[in-house]
Amino acid sequence: MKFQLACGDVMPGCPTTFSESSRDALMSAVAGHAAQEHGVTEITPEVAEAVSAQVRQVD
Repeated sequence: MKFQLACGDVMPGCPTTFSESSRDALMSAVAGHAAQEHGVTEITPEVAEAVSAQVRQVD
């Protein structure tokens, strides 16, 4: 099973996509990207919820 996220679903206009084998790995990759590319260094509960709502599980 894979977990996928398109950053553009959270940050309109961003073309970056993620695909990882676990939700934890996905969220870690997304957090690193958010810090480097978008200047988001604090992941508040609201941000985590918005991101988590966009995660898709695929076989």
